[in-house]
Amino acid sequence: MTATPPQVEQLLERAHTLGSDPRNTNYAGGNASAKGTVTDPVTAQDVELMWVKGSGGDLGTLTEAGLAVLRLDRMRALVDVYPGVEREDEMVAAFDYCLHGKGGAAPSIDTAMHGLVEAAHVDHLHPDSGIAIATAADGEELTRRIFGDRVLWVPWRRPGFQLGLDIAAIKKDNPQAIGVVLGGHGITAWGDTSEECQANSLEIIRTAEAYIAEHGRSDPFGAVVYETLPEAERHERAAALFPLLRGLASTDRPQVGHYTDSPEVLDFVSRAEHPRLAALGTSCPDHFLRTKVAPLVLDLPPDAPLDRVTARLRELHAAYREEYAAYYARNATPDSPPMRGADPAIVLVPGVGMFSFGANKQTARVAGEFYVNAINVMRGAEALSTYAPIPESEKFRIEYWELEEAKLRRMPRPKPLATRVALVTGGGSGIGAATARRLAAEGACVVVADRDLAGAEKVAAEIGAGASRQEDVAIAVAVDVTDEDQIARAVREAVLAFGGIDLVVNNAGLSISKPLLETTAADWDLQHDVMARGSFLVSRETARVMIDQNLGGDIVYISSKNAVFAGPNNVAYGATKADQAHQVRLLAAELGEHGIRVNGINPDGVVRGSGIFAGGWGAQRAAVYGVEEEKLGEFYAQRTLLKREVLPEHVAAAVFALTGGDLTHTTGLHIPVDAGVAAAFLR
Repeated sequence: MTATPPQVEQLLERAHTLGSDPRNTNYAGGNASAKGTVTDPVTAQDVELMWVKGSGGDLGTLTEAGLAVLRLDRMRALVDVYPGVEREDEMVAAFDYCLHGKGGAAPSIDTAMHGLVEAAHVDHLHPDSGIAIATAADGEELTRRIFGDRVLWVPWRRPGFQLGLDIAAIKKDNPQAIGVVLGGHGITAWGDTSEECQANSLEIIRTAEAYIAEHGRSDPFGAVVYETLPEAERHERAAALFPLLRGLASTDRPQVGHYTDSPEVLDFVSRAEHPRLAALGTSCPDHFLRTKVAPLVLDLPPDAPLDRVTARLRELHAAYREEYAAYYARNATPDSPPMRGADPAIVLVPGVGMFSFGANKQTARVAGEFYVNAINVMRGAEALSTYAPIPESEKFRIEYWELEEAKLRRMPRPKPLATRVALVTGGGSGIGAATARRLAAEGACVVVADRDLAGAEKVAAEIGAGASRQEDVAIAVAVDVTDEDQIARAVREAVLAFGGIDLVVNNAGLSISKPLLETTAADWDLQHDVMARGSFLVSRETARVMIDQNLGGDIVYISSKNAVFAGPNNVAYGATKADQAHQVRLLAAELGEHGIRVNGINPDGVVRGSGIFAGGWGAQRAAVYGVEEEKLGEFYAQRTLLKREVLPEHVAAAVFALTGGDLTHTTGLHIPVDAGVAAAFLR
């Protein structure tokens, strides 16, 4: 195994230090590099290499595998074949001919900036304070005033080979300089050592921060014109609006949502200048690639009646789509990629906060984080000067850059349940846990709901173990399905976490096995309260969300073979399962006009991993059938046609079969998952 070169170790340490602080750069934004000499394994001669963060990586979590590795002699030789700024996109493909060995990660568009600058270590970052200077109307003068000749100004130029040449020339002609401010974009710094480079980057960032704090106006966004709602009211209003907003934002393609009510956002949307500034859009390429050219901004006060707000949001959304289409038409050329969609990625609601949308939860969250960066940039620019982002035509050139389009084409195909939000009751164990895991594996965001919160949290943690943040994939909520208030609260938590609900699995249940004469009214009530009443309440509350979203949806009942099979000592359980089975038919008939499909699954004998069987039902049923409890699963298997034991994963597979996209025209159906029980065949 080849040892990691010391330059790479230093580079990774620097990247992690800089990337871990959001004041220095945004998520997946910016890049860092190091140059050094190693022995070429083919020639046994020294070869000068550059290691630079590859396309799409994140500085804070960068690994050696995320670095592109290039030969500097070949990289610098590209200067002699550079065809000029009008054809500079061709140079990205040329980087592939400069790779050393397997080359590591794909080189990014900023590779030239690092390779052409004559410095052993280079950082290119997107700090809020630096971009504030870069987007100020008099940014060049501010740069001179703040830094003297220690940091110089580079006028806006789209990232690429020519920008690398521009920075390299400034570095060569100004040996005293430690870096540059890139107009409309960010900063670049360099150093002879990794420590010096990091120190220079931080000097630029902290100096800009200090200057803004000392010389900037205290109220750059103007007077407060909208009061912020108290937290409880704010979250209630956010939960009421989110499904509608998610549905609107999904007009062209389904989206997942993220809600932010951070102090920066709430202050921004409360101020008089926020509509003007929001309309100007973001500036840094990393920002508007994720936030779109501008957000949708509600122009009503926080205490406006909800029906008026929803009507106005529909009007604003229609206007936004028209304006976005016009923006595309104004700037598109015959070779521009097709318009990707005209829905907003960011929605600002005074007094409530910000709603952001993306193809998955992480993308939606990061879009919101980028807009917070943009707010900080606007604050700094307006504090010192006037916020003046790059022109619309330049924004379009980057948003619809063929290089960005190619990056989108390289993305893996979405999983079947991508963008769908699933809520699974009884998700902390057994069938519910297996279903939650399967839906997440197929791409869904999952809300694991259970009366046993610790069990639900354990399942959610298992599901989210491989994600950068667990809450981007799964959350746990506590809910007793016999309690209307707890159900409403759980649904509200789900909506605030992901923007809505698309797929509900009514799985929560318990089982009481007694003869008729020993079954008490309390037994009967408990059995029906949990399963018949509980699934009704969950379906009712979640159907409201689905109807508001107008995206269709799925409700799946985990019923039972006992819904149609009359077994001994089972009157309370069998009756409530029959109730659930008929709810499937009733709701399928009622909700079909909204595109909501309602189906059921009839399992039998799911012993292994079952919370119901472990809670006493197994012992009771074993006694009824005269077998040892630990052999109950085997007993159930032997009475089936297939002689196979039914596991929780088999039921989860049936849930996915109903909801994964192949049965889009099926509703009101019950699927047996019982290994074949002839007496329970559906007629």
